[in-house]
Amino acid sequence: MREILPVLGRWYAARVPFGLATVVDVSRSAPRDPGAAMAVGPDEEVVGSVSGGCVEGAVFELAREVVASGQARLETFGYSDEDAFAAGLTCGGEITVLVRAVTPELDPSFGAVAASVAAAEPVTLATVTGGPAARGAALAVWPDRVTGTLGNRGLDAAVTADARGELALGATGLRHYGPRGQRREDAVGVFLQSFAPPPRMLVFGAIDYAAAVARAGDFLGYRVTVCDARPVFATPRRFPEGVEVVVEWPHRYLRETGTDDRTVICVLTHDPKFDVPLLQEALRRPAAYIGAMGSRRTHDDRMKRLREAGLGEDELARLRSPVGLDLGARTPEEVAVSVAAEIVALRWGGSGAPLTVTRGAVHPPAP
Repeated sequence: MREILPVLGRWYAARVPFGLATVVDVSRSAPRDPGAAMAVGPDEEVVGSVSGGCVEGAVFELAREVVASGQARLETFGYSDEDAFAAGLTCGGEITVLVRAVTPELDPSFGAVAASVAAAEPVTLATVTGGPAARGAALAVWPDRVTGTLGNRGLDAAVTADARGELALGATGLRHYGPRGQRREDAVGVFLQSFAPPPRMLVFGAIDYAAAVARAGDFLGYRVTVCDARPVFATPRRFPEGVEVVVEWPHRYLRETGTDDRTVICVLTHDPKFDVPLLQEALRRPAAYIGAMGSRRTHDDRMKRLREAGLGEDELARLRSPVGLDLGARTPEEVAVSVAAEIVALRWGGSGAPLTVTRGAVHPPAP
């Protein structure tokens, strides 16, 4: 949804009705996660995707019908052995898609949501998927305000509280409530889609490997900052456009920089005078991933110095060193792929093993 919102915002501002299809639930090996979106706008223009191509034709027709009728629809698509020509997911999974028409009259909050996402302002969009409440009704929830309604005060209050909790985690998913927001009932389905600011990747050490890792981080959707105390290396022209470059001692910069449970920290300085004080700071603060480059010998020496600096074994266990998965990488670009692969595997609970030797679902439930 985040990627197609600029187009949707333009259609909305022009008061052009469009059909918006959003994946609200998945099972087994589904190709896209909840929140994936596709829209059908003026002149049958299509943006986005809900399945990577498996059911887009059927969703296109649904979107046209929904715009014509103004009535939201909820449809589940899955692979059909009986009818090979039916719209289905050849990967064997199922996706449930909410399709609704969007106009300023039907959803007065949508323009504000699109503007907040563009400005990196956190917001959660709550949409009714089914039950006694009106399917397609939407409520936009910010940390400090709310617009729209799902039909009654009790439901709005319960969903607002949960939406703010999900927003703090950057989480998206389907919740169930009673008709007036009762938490132990499941009569009303509400899809909570959080638009938190992109997670941060902090890369320390402005070397060739850092440029490659920064490109990989940018590709994965992180807001990337490269920091080095040496101004001759920390120059913006050496890094991709949009990557922030800071000249400062790494541990001082990190000390003044907020991190959270989604932050990725890559220590590529490869020098004890930078590494040790930086890792002392990093290993004692929230982060999803902390990796440090170096040989086995460098790693052993670094761990010895960190223990001497007072770090405990629980803190040291958070360190991914030597950084990256064992891909046999040599070049900066190959090392960046190795680091990115480790970050993705840690985020989703992957083993890092070739899929040819694993069993079970290719896309297991998120940890």
